[in-house]
Order: sequence, then C-alpha cells, then structure tokens
Amino acid sequence: METIGFIGAGNLGTPIVTNLLKAGYKVKVYNRTREKALPLEALGAELVSSPAAAAVPGGIVISLVADDKAVESVAGDELLQALGHGGIHVSMSTISPDTSRVLAAHHQKQGVTYVAAPVFARPEAAAAKVGNSVISGPAAAKERIRPLLEAGFAKNIFDLGEDVGSANVLKLMGNFMIAGAIEMMAEAFALGEKNGVDPKVAYEMLTTTLFATPIFRGYGSMVIDRTYVGNPAFSAPLGLKDMNLVLQTATRSHTPMPLAQLVQSRLMTVVARDVKDADWTALAMGALEDAGLKS
Repeated sequence: METIGFIGAGNLGTPIVTNLLKAGYKVKVYNRTREKALPLEALGAELVSSPAAAAVPGGIVISLVADDKAVESVAGDELLQALGHGGIHVSMSTISPDTSRVLAAHHQKQGVTYVAAPVFARPEAAAAKVGNSVISGPAAAKERIRPLLEAGFAKNIFDLGEDVGSANVLKLMGNFMIAGAIEMMAEAFALGEKNGVDPKVAYEMLTTTLFATPIFRGYGSMVIDRTYVGNPAFSAPLGLKDMNLVLQTATRSHTPMPLAQLVQSRLMTVVARDVKDADWTALAMGALEDAGLKS
C-alpha cells in the first residue's frame, strides 16, 4: 500500500489517520506537539520531525491544521521540494479560498498539485467514516486522492470543479449554516422555556419531525443540555476563526450576511470571556442570557 504523509494529529486528524492505518496504508505523521501523536505511533504510524519528512517523492501529503497561517507554515518550499514533481498536497483545513488559490499557484511552480478537501465531520463521524468531503482542484489529482478520503472519513464526496477556492467557500457556507442553526435553536428553546414549554419535549418533537437532520439532533441536544464546555470537539476560537473567514469572504464579494455578524459576535463574546474548554455551541449562551436564563 502507498505511504501517505499526514500533518496534524488533532481532534479530526487522529481518527482519520487511525482509519487510514486500519485500511492498510502506511502513514508518516507530523504533529507540532509530538506527544499528542503518540497514540497513532502505537497503532503503527511513523512519527516524523518535520512536515517535509512526512513526504514521499511523488506521493501524497494531507494537512489538517488550525488556520491559514498554519497551512502556510507547513506548506513551505521544503515540503514541496520533498514531494517533488507528481506530488500532491491535500489541504483539509478550513481556510480562506484566497489562501487556497495562492497556495495552489505556488505549488504549481514547484511541480506539486494542490487540492482543497475540507472536512464536514465531527470526530465521532470521522471515526465512523460517515463524514462528507468537498473537493476542488485538478481532476487527475482528485481522482487519485478519492480512495484516501473514503478510507479516512468520507461517506460522500462532492466535487466542486477545478477552482481550488470553491471547496473552501462551500466549507464556509456549511459552517455558517451550522452556527446559524445553533443560534436559531438557542433562541427557539429560550422562547419555549420562558413560556413554560419543556425544552426536551420541544427538542424531541422538532428534531424528529420538521427538523429531523443530524445537525438539529446533534447540536440541539447540546444546546438544551447546555453542554458547552469540556473537551470540545470544535472549539469556540476555531468557530470564531471560521465566522471571521465567512465575513471576510462576504465582504470581498459584497454579500450582506447579518446573521453571520450575529453569530460572530456571540462567539467573540465567548472567547473574550475566556470560557475554558468551550465548544462552539457555547455561542448559544448569548441567547439564553439575553432572555434572562442561566447558561
């Protein structure tokens, strides 16, 4: 089986690498904090000391890191030279579409193909391989990486064409819609609670009938249980980063997004208050507190 490089052993990277190892791939893993990747070494991954060391000439390296700066940091000339002509860098991170386009142009000069493939999945969904992937970039490279996406986490793969920024735009659209749904549920359940409706009954009725989707079921449960802190699967600072990217992209394309401004403000409040170990569902605290309810 092919040897794959993987950069970033975080909440999502760990289950994806685990699945790749189970599928028989050899995986070379680089993580900035080596200790966090030790469980993957125990499963058979090879831990390496730099992003470039994760590359095999002409091979595939996947990166899944926090933000634009982190991607730019790992995808430097050393990595591209190590991959060489015919190599592919798959960026699974949620970053600006403009950053993806700049990176793709730089990769091309080095003979390396860049593919954007951001992940739609919380860690448990990635582990169960029921996540969704959106991909954009050159067709041949997308076809080559498809088996890795399926083995790593993806039940569904959606192809956005050759413009690498397109997958990043769709990822921002999706994350905005999830954040908007969290805000909507927080306001709705606050309305019910203030008017004597049991939130759990309302949750069961709404999320098994009118809103019977994983987003409303999963996040709705967290909203009514107020389980906002403790080992977050997706942290509030990362959610704020994504809403900043949404509004940055909206501004550049002259797209008014008032709801995005609201959820950005909610998340900024959580971060400003330094709520420890806050999941991005903590944005729901704002609606509850506005209604005079304990969050």
